[in-house]
Amino acid sequence: MTRELTTQEQFDAFADEVARELGTHCRTDQLADYGGGLGRLIIDGDGRALRVCQPDGRSPDHLRIYAALPDEVEAAAPSIGVTTRSSRHVAREIARRLYPLHAEAAQLAIALAARTRAEEDGRRTVAEEVAGMLPGARTKEEYRRTEVVWQHDVRPPGERGPVQADRVTVLVGPSGDWVTVEASGRTASVISMLAAFARKSQE
Repeated sequence: MTRELTTQEQFDAFADEVARELGTHCRTDQLADYGGGLGRLIIDGDGRALRVCQPDGRSPDHLRIYAALPDEVEAAAPSIGVTTRSSRHVAREIARRLYPLHAEAAQLAIALAARTRAEEDGRRTVAEEVAGMLPGARTKEEYRRTEVVWQHDVRPPGERGPVQADRVTVLVGPSGDWVTVEASGRTASVISMLAAFARKSQE
């Protein structure tokens, strides 16, 4: 027979029982930022964490257990559904079904994080080189992109009115292995930029 967990106190006590059944020096803690219902965090001696949740109060004998990852932006956290038949049953299902998924997801998260760091390093190197060629340029980070903007006000000193500027916008790709360039401004300025680029390409 399943146990219906209808209060946070009951839920906490059940999570404590599951932690004892799991062993591996498990302890429980408050599950922060969970507004979907009852919840509790289980952490083992290796720092591996599980989010034990009751997503639907209309089914107080059903749990959803998520493998908490250090960075869930890169890799989705695996989860399993279990009934509250007993704390031993829940612990057995975690060990049998969720822990293997947890290990795979953790390895994937590590690999993706390493790839992201390598991308960021390559992109930063190129963006710094571009900015160095455009004194006074502004750099803005976007998702897997870096934008470098250089702008020069071409109005004579003291002249008022609408801003007239030569502008170059460079978008650096994820690893810095490609860039796109957009130039705008006075016709003569843009033509001279293009001519200089063409000469450099032919050298």
